[in-house]
Amino acid sequence: GVVYDRMHTREIAFYGGLTARMPWFAAIFLMFTMANVGLPGTSGFIGEILTMTGIYQVSTWTALFAASGVIFSAVYALTLYRNVMFGEITNPKLKDIADIDKRELLIFVPLIVGTLLLGVQPGLVLDYTDASVHALTSAYQLAIGG
Repeated sequence: GVVYDRMHTREIAFYGGLTARMPWFAAIFLMFTMANVGLPGTSGFIGEILTMTGIYQVSTWTALFAASGVIFSAVYALTLYRNVMFGEITNPKLKDIADIDKRELLIFVPLIVGTLLLGVQPGLVLDYTDASVHALTSAYQLAIGG
């Protein structure tokens, strides 16, 4: 990722306070963290709501178990963001870290647009895949005798 390319380590304890040095990266990282958490208006929300709705129709207990996974994932993602982005920079190697450059921004823009667009207009993908998914689920139902 962006920070790994600059620092060559994935140790979360190595980081902290990056918001002060990398405000653009902090904003982009926050947007993707919120999509990972399933914030409405992002593609992550659509994925989570469709998955949870589908599971609930089959098994309430499995849906409750899956919901706990969603909660643990959100706690992990938000804790990661807090530990990496907030606080004071205590590692001297981070004092001169640079924010994202134009090349990295050009890479992020289509990902951001896609994440938000599919969050508010999931039909762009769902309408396209509906026939294939219906055929697969019908074949599965026949195979299990349902």
